[in-house]
Amino acid sequence: MAGQSGGKPAQMTMAQAINAGLRRALEDDPKTLVMGEDVGKLGGVFRVTDGLQKDFGEDRVVDTPLAESGILGTAIGLALAGYRPVAEIQFDGFVYPAYDQIVSQLAKMHARALGHVKVPVVVRIPYGGGIGAVEHHSESPEAYFAHTAGLRVVSPSNPVDAYWMIQQSIRSDDPVVFFEPKRRYWAKAEVDTAATPDPLHSARVVRSGRDCTLVAYGPMVQTCLDAAAAAAADDGRDLEVIDLRSLSPVDFAAVEDSVRRTGRLVVVHEAPTFLGMGSEIAARVTERCFYHLQAPVLRVGGYHSPYPPSRIEEEYLPDLDRVLDAVDRSLAW
Repeated sequence: MAGQSGGKPAQMTMAQAINAGLRRALEDDPKTLVMGEDVGKLGGVFRVTDGLQKDFGEDRVVDTPLAESGILGTAIGLALAGYRPVAEIQFDGFVYPAYDQIVSQLAKMHARALGHVKVPVVVRIPYGGGIGAVEHHSESPEAYFAHTAGLRVVSPSNPVDAYWMIQQSIRSDDPVVFFEPKRRYWAKAEVDTAATPDPLHSARVVRSGRDCTLVAYGPMVQTCLDAAAAAAADDGRDLEVIDLRSLSPVDFAAVEDSVRRTGRLVVVHEAPTFLGMGSEIAARVTERCFYHLQAPVLRVGGYHSPYPPSRIEEEYLPDLDRVLDAVDRSLAW
């Protein structure tokens, strides 16, 4: 995709960037399809697919029944027939009826066929809280899928990555679960559609620092950047922030390189800390960087409880203060 001509850089929200990336994929490959509940005429509940059915037709942007298992089963069949379906799960909490299709079929088909079959399906899932939604609309189920061999799992944190990563995911011959942080859909950035994107599964240092490393992905990257700015303003603490971007595979080399320089690590995500992504990162870094660590690896995340009613969700979600509290505890060692 490097060097593609796409005109002048444009200001986009994350939702608009994903839309532009889907549009580009539909233009580039007639075998690319978009499918899901209300993705066509409505343009999706967050308007991420707005205008695509109008421009590409009902055969390529398909409004499906309200049947997540059926959506994924159909997408798998289309992939086996040579298409590249992009299946939207309308909200994170709606993915569970399709879980069996994803982990028992989609993730295993390539290995089951001894490598002779490719299943290039992208599963788009808006995830996370912070939008005042009702039950089943604010989940963070990414660890379920990252734990499943045979799936690639990614999550952009900003419009630039969203534009490129959705295209890279569609072009992958492996199934990709594409988690979209819904509370960041309205974040804006200038997107250069002619730039050279980073590799899909590489992490990125988004703020350099020397005192402690913060690792996050998706919605929590901006929270960590805000925490780093506050720490610098308050007492000069210099925090490094890494946007993980990919949850399976994880770019452990980038994380380990940072930890060897700072000696401290705090992992932040919205999902509960119990058996979350932070658990694996903490264990791996402790194994590989033990003699560089000056403090235990700490985790900041949601509580091990069902997601609460929207009126108290701000008490549940990690925020700047909880991140800085973990930094304080790390630096106190």
